[in-house]
Amino acid sequence: MRRLASAAIGLVYPPTCVACGGATGQPHALCSTCWRGLRLIERPYCERLGTPFALDLGIGSLLSPGAIAEPPVFGRARAVAIYDGTARDLVHRLKYGDRLDLARTMGRMMASAGREVLDEAELILPVPLHGLRLWRRRFNQSALLARAIGGIAGKPCELHALVRVKATRPQVGLTRAQRAANLQGAFRVADRARSRIAGRRLLLVDDVSTTGATGNAAARVLLRAGAAGVDLLTFATVARDGL
Repeated sequence: MRRLASAAIGLVYPPTCVACGGATGQPHALCSTCWRGLRLIERPYCERLGTPFALDLGIGSLLSPGAIAEPPVFGRARAVAIYDGTARDLVHRLKYGDRLDLARTMGRMMASAGREVLDEAELILPVPLHGLRLWRRRFNQSALLARAIGGIAGKPCELHALVRVKATRPQVGLTRAQRAANLQGAFRVADRARSRIAGRRLLLVDDVSTTGATGNAAARVLLRAGAAGVDLLTFATVARDGL
């Protein structure tokens, strides 16, 4: 009966691309044009930052110059795609266009791209918004993605374990050093969540990683609270090291 109902709905309302609204073969999916607009991240990539290398050197685990010069506080970062084209459109529509339905599609792609870190995670946490920004936006896109990923992987989520206590200025246009300074003291771990974090491997979820400053600031606080390790999973990442 469920299949029949789904088929009937599909006849009346044919599935459309979540990005552009064009026709697709299945719901909650991308059309071929938008799919080609994704610069998916696949190996070879930096094992710490998750950013791709331009060439396959035929060597095993590699670190990028950025990861060697400035090792991140978090253990590993993984992302679905480079932050441009379709990936940027999806992030903007989720965050600024009230397209909350996109969290399901993006979360599914993140769970697939981040399977390596997701399998080892014991608890999933979203990067939080400050209360004022949450009040203006009405939702936290990172929490929507974390909930979707947790449902797919069957992993528990702690949506309020990490708290943003500092109303930071927007990160857009800031240098790496300015971003780090802007986020200093921005996060803390909720007292009631400390026992659930201590000794556990955590997966921090966000929509985009630009310089890694947000992931570093959040991971630093979580590790100080006793977490055994913190990895970062985002939908998109900005290519670094000129790649």
